[in-house]
Amino acid sequence: MSNDQVEDCCRDNKRGCKHSAENEHNRSNQPGKSFPLGSTVLEDGINFSVFASCSELELLLFDAIDAEEPSQIIRLDHTHNRTFHYWHVFVPGLKAGQVYAYRTNGQNDLSVFQHDREKILLDPYSRAVVNAENYSRARASAVGSNCHAAFRSVAIGRCDYDWAGDVPPRTSYAKSIIYEMHVKGFTKHASSGVPLVKRGTFAGLQEKIPYLKRLGITAVELMPIQFFDSQDAPEGLSNYWGYSPLAYFSLHSGYAAATDAVGIIDEFRDLVKALHKEGIEVILDVVFNHSGEGSESGPIVSLKGLANSTYYIVDSINGYADFSGCGNSLRGNNSVCQRLILDCLRYWVSEMHVDGFRFDLASTLSRDASGKPQSIELSSVLSAIESDPVLAGSKLIAEAWDATGFYQIGSFINSSDWFAEWNGPFRDDIRKFLKGDNGSAKAAAERIAGSSDIYSNSDREPHRSIHFVTCHDGFTLRDLVSYNQKHNMDNGENNADGNNSNFSWNCGFEGPSENCEVESLRSRQIKNFLTVLFFSQGTPMLLMGDEIGRTQQGNNNAYCQDNEISWFDWKLAEKNASTLEFASHLVAFKKASPLLQQNHLLCKMTKECCCPRIVWHGIKLDLPDWSETSHSLAYSLIGASKTDGGLHIMVNAFWHPLTFEIPVINGYSWRSIIDTIRLPNSFQDVEIAEEVKGNEIIVGERSVTVLFAVDNGLKS
Repeated sequence: MSNDQVEDCCRDNKRGCKHSAENEHNRSNQPGKSFPLGSTVLEDGINFSVFASCSELELLLFDAIDAEEPSQIIRLDHTHNRTFHYWHVFVPGLKAGQVYAYRTNGQNDLSVFQHDREKILLDPYSRAVVNAENYSRARASAVGSNCHAAFRSVAIGRCDYDWAGDVPPRTSYAKSIIYEMHVKGFTKHASSGVPLVKRGTFAGLQEKIPYLKRLGITAVELMPIQFFDSQDAPEGLSNYWGYSPLAYFSLHSGYAAATDAVGIIDEFRDLVKALHKEGIEVILDVVFNHSGEGSESGPIVSLKGLANSTYYIVDSINGYADFSGCGNSLRGNNSVCQRLILDCLRYWVSEMHVDGFRFDLASTLSRDASGKPQSIELSSVLSAIESDPVLAGSKLIAEAWDATGFYQIGSFINSSDWFAEWNGPFRDDIRKFLKGDNGSAKAAAERIAGSSDIYSNSDREPHRSIHFVTCHDGFTLRDLVSYNQKHNMDNGENNADGNNSNFSWNCGFEGPSENCEVESLRSRQIKNFLTVLFFSQGTPMLLMGDEIGRTQQGNNNAYCQDNEISWFDWKLAEKNASTLEFASHLVAFKKASPLLQQNHLLCKMTKECCCPRIVWHGIKLDLPDWSETSHSLAYSLIGASKTDGGLHIMVNAFWHPLTFEIPVINGYSWRSIIDTIRLPNSFQDVEIAEEVKGNEIIVGERSVTVLFAVDNGLKS
């Protein structure tokens, strides 16, 4: 730093410049290197590198996490410390654990260019973020310095974590059962039995792995754990879901029992290693469609202040493009932003051993650098993700739409060799049919059979379609059968938020009921939904707590409810033990049945053939009823060989019992393994299940019956 620069810096006393120390220190600094990005701890100091399209950049060093002002300010020189738009410096003598941040200045020639020399900026490549206790979103959004109220980065040393031979399970989609869950919500409730210090943390989740093993799931899909802005919520509430990311390489510190930066990272690694040991994969829900910096009125935290028009789709006339519904859209197909995304994914796979990613509003990443829709083949970032060798073998799951109507269900996956998709139509069409809507039978049948009407590629694996009837966004399964309308008043938006099209049915009474008939019907409907989910051709995804009847009291947009509305109430595991047991049986059966693990769509031929097939019926064999008033479906799953066996599933969504004809398979007899109207044992193991006599069976009103074909030569 020149003397003129020191004098200029000194004129602004509130920046906390320590003149002599700074001047002395800068004489020993070296230009540094542009690669790798972020902070790299070496034996004799730290190399810092950041992409920033500014005219001035300062590196701020802090002696403590919560220091009010930096102890040193290093102003980087255009000539020696910049290559292209990469600013870099090597500072000798610094050690791992160094707290730092950036500050920029530049020409704001467009109204939305966010260079503000007063704002403290996070390194986009931060491995750890601190000072959350003092952070103020309001200060980051307002004019003026926010030094003490800003997030800061921490330099992390080389990884010496002992993975102890950790090996990823690499479970195929055909054998996968995904459990979408919230890290904090899973153990935060007092009923979890987890020690207080571990409730709502990675360590707390690790203590509940035996429960996940009992349920039988093969993968946890963790709602966002990358560092996010918990203050991005209505006044008096907090952002619970985490879809407001600020630092893509950093863990959300609020999810750790550990308090030091390395301890937080290792706590997550401990969890991954423990889950892998039990054969459970870890999938991260990642949010690369937008950031928590919001629109023009949002906070300046990181990307806005460093290279606003590089990282965001933005122009001087329309401001920020908003395809996410959250105020901004990342410019994923810009080369710099693409590099950030790819580097981030590689980090989570190579250094944190995660097994895959679910891409929130993935269609946003299909838009070009100006925001225009394009196919996945033309998306450089999606193509790069799919072909990246580090990510090869990782599960890549797309939410193939965005908030403004760019809908790529079917077209997203059919142009891709690797991405799987959330099947939104499965959720909607199965809800409509089991609810009893007219004209819903044919669509429900298509979803059950693998959605060949949507996914036209005959070579596509049916299990690349992720099936679900509920997810974090919307009603829980219990609320789906308990409410006709959303009840979001607690969110502070006069019930205007959340989806109005839920295709739900309250079974005759809105909300909690003491009526035994209503409650019995609700329990049966829950089992109906679960049965159809697990006996369809696709990869099932279960929402956390649906197996025990978790309720959000009718709130279908609980993103800001960090309280018992959202948390997993472990008392329900005992109260609704029969539903939990039923779900566990379904999971085990799905994992054991070859007919539910086919790598190709089942043949729809009704005649005998040598391939696994699905045969559709109505209440009469071979006569499916696709009429407007049809409320029944029946289908047989028949294997290619005797060892595959056979299944016959009958779904009665009508409000009276129906008599179904059942097929005859030479050499086999039928046993009733599932009858959702049968209490208490709605699911029975084949060995003890009742043999069905005759060629007909009565299926109760609003219930599902599943028959399993038993080789007569193997009858017990």
